[in-house]
Formats: sequence, structure tokens, C-alpha cells
Amino acid sequence: MFNKILVVCVGNVCRSPTAERLLKRFHPSLTVASAGLGALVGKGADPAAASVASAHDLSLENHCARQISVRLCREYDLILTMEKRHIAALCDIAPEMRGKVMLFGHWDSEREIPDPYRKSRDAFEAVYTLLERSARQWAQALNAEQGKP
Repeated sequence: MFNKILVVCVGNVCRSPTAERLLKRFHPSLTVASAGLGALVGKGADPAAASVASAHDLSLENHCARQISVRLCREYDLILTMEKRHIAALCDIAPEMRGKVMLFGHWDSEREIPDPYRKSRDAFEAVYTLLERSARQWAQALNAEQGKP
């Protein structure tokens, strides 16, 4: 059973904090956190990501970017990444994690979710749509795993 989920991207300021908050919204009983492979440690959410999230009634307030570590990976039951190369990078850091690392877009035809960092608001909106869809799909799959409708 997956009760603790870690969402990973690169900087931990755009995709993973948004995905973290969306998963919490759609499945409040989960423990969800996020981190980055090359985190902008200590930074808040990217202003464009926060603005788009806010437009969808999702707050990224009080987010603080943090770096992924082997210790952090070991604390979670499931680790969700945005891109396939992130899976490879995590498995390089901690090969024993291979069995619990999957794409955030797993239920959406193994879709990779592109990085909108330093791109247009339209790019952030498109990424938000992908993240929201994938978060809903994960919440449904996790509810089914737990025998909930």
C-alpha cells in the first residue's frame, strides 16, 4: 500500500510542488512531499507556477524547494517523477529504489510532463492541465488499491 508519496522533478519549484499539492487535494489521506534532482534549495514555488495554480484555486504558498537524497527516497513508499530520465537519475543515486519509482504520467500513457521553467504562461497552463489529469488518475488508482470507490 502506498501511503507516503514523493514527487520529483528538477528544480522542485514548478512541476513537483504543483503535483504534490494536487495529489493532496485529490487524496487527502496521503502523505505527499516533493523534492528536486537539482533543487533550487530554499526557494519558493516559481511565481508563474504559483500564479497558474492560484488561478485553479490551488495554493503553492509556503513551498520550500529541497534536494533529493537517498535518505529521503527511503522514507517514501512511492516516488513519482516527471520524466523518464529522472527515473534513471534516481536509480543511479539509489539503485534499490528502482521498484518504487514511476512516472507521474504513468496512467496517462506513460506521458512525460515537460518542464515549463522560464517558459510562457501558456506552457505553465498546459503543464498544469497534465499534472491535474495525472494527479486525478493517481488518486483514483490509489483509492482502488485501498478498496475505495
